[in-house]
Amino acid sequence: MNLASLLETWGDSNVLAMTGALVGFIFGLAAQRTRFCARAAVVECCEGRAGDRFSVWWLAFGACLVGVQALVLMGWLKPSASRYIGPVGSISGAVLGGLLFGAGMILTRGCASRLLILSANGNLRALLSGLVFAVTVQASIAGWLAPARQAMSNWWPIDGGPSRDLLHMSGLGPHGGMGLAVLAMALGLYFFFKTHQRRWGLALGAIAVGLSIALGWGLTQAIASQSFEAVQIQGLSFSSASAELLMRALSSSTSPSWGFDAGLIPATFAGSLLGALVGGDFKFEGFKTENKLGHYLTGAVLMGFGAVLAGGCTVGAGMTGGSIFSLTAWLTLIAIWLGAGLSWRIHRSMGWQI
Repeated sequence: MNLASLLETWGDSNVLAMTGALVGFIFGLAAQRTRFCARAAVVECCEGRAGDRFSVWWLAFGACLVGVQALVLMGWLKPSASRYIGPVGSISGAVLGGLLFGAGMILTRGCASRLLILSANGNLRALLSGLVFAVTVQASIAGWLAPARQAMSNWWPIDGGPSRDLLHMSGLGPHGGMGLAVLAMALGLYFFFKTHQRRWGLALGAIAVGLSIALGWGLTQAIASQSFEAVQIQGLSFSSASAELLMRALSSSTSPSWGFDAGLIPATFAGSLLGALVGGDFKFEGFKTENKLGHYLTGAVLMGFGAVLAGGCTVGAGMTGGSIFSLTAWLTLIAIWLGAGLSWRIHRSMGWQI
């Protein structure tokens, strides 16, 4: 059965949800088994060592870039139609939101995707932080935090289209994008095998994390090209998807329409849970005396507000938007790393456990 038949039989929304579930399950399983974590990668850099976690993150990022740019080069993905390039963006939102998100993920000991992965492994601290994150995202989209978010976004807006496309601005085009992606992948392989030597299974897992983002882009683009309705092309993003799941759980009558994000979060959770059970990593963990509840909750709020202000999280803006060379997405990714590094140094100087 081809894609057109699937859309006709099951409907666009259901096929999109199944696509989100497929991509989310692959990401969740691979991220759990490789311990994929942007926060841990930042901490290793702050400590002056490009160790295990940094090499896994960079290899996944390199694979993401290669996979997405290959789709663009073959004409199977049109980045100009995505929300990271097409509509009006915000430089101030990308920078300030990224800084806030980076600071928050240090406090919560994980970014949005990592909290979801850990929650499926029995970590109740991550589950609570994830719930607060989702509530804050919704409040920032259409609640009492929305006016502050809109005001900060309006400080430095940027037109959509070529103004947000780094490859267009630089004149590199699709071939230049592929060249940069291959370079990033080569660096990722160098860092990885310098650290892990012959751990091919771990390398394949990290590559699977990155390629799952490319898979999301490719499948949603294919559905958009076959559908008679307007379909948003997208990769992975855990901020808006978390808020959507929350709204769906609270009230089915006011929840968003069924789509890609509806399948993403539950399937990512299921993939991580399977990985934890297979690897013997599942264990219930609560707050201990050395855990600071206030740090977790404050960090979750900073991440939630920062993610909406910046247009995504480390995976959503940093990797998904970064893989199509969106200017604001790259600014967000850089700001997240800077914010996390600054937060880490402040915590260390104050003697706080992080």
